[in-house]
Amino acid sequence: MNSAEPFIAPHAHDVIATLLEYRLAEEAMRRRTRDSMHMGTTDLQALRFLIKAQGEDRIVSGRDVADHLGMTSASVTALLDRLTKSGHVQRTPHPTNRRSNMVTATPGSDDEVRQTLGAMHGRMIETTRALSPADAALIEHFLVSMTAAVDSIDAGAGGLRAH
Repeated sequence: MNSAEPFIAPHAHDVIATLLEYRLAEEAMRRRTRDSMHMGTTDLQALRFLIKAQGEDRIVSGRDVADHLGMTSASVTALLDRLTKSGHVQRTPHPTNRRSNMVTATPGSDDEVRQTLGAMHGRMIETTRALSPADAALIEHFLVSMTAAVDSIDAGAGGLRAH
């Protein structure tokens, strides 16, 4: 360790190393999911957004998808064209805005996502059920704090914030 590096306590180092291992495992799972569904990251994010919105009985337009993904209208149009062509998404006239379309995931898409991710989500739920309420609260606090720690760009990089 050089003198410019801060001292990291062994327990902190172990936690960060384990967190990074989790991130790698999650990225690998997402890659396997994308590969099995034959779609890219953004396509899968859009599909999951649509499925969640449908579960909440929310009407979604292309603009809503663009806003959620931080994409331009032209890019989201290409994405929705691709998902429509693959049979994952359908567009129908918006019920209250004649100049807009309502975008929904097809029933088969919802089933495909549930089948692909269902077993993994089940294992995650079982893992969290084994936690005591105190442990769950501690882990939740830790993850919220870590999210805040990585959710901004250092001032030395231009003082920009991620959101």
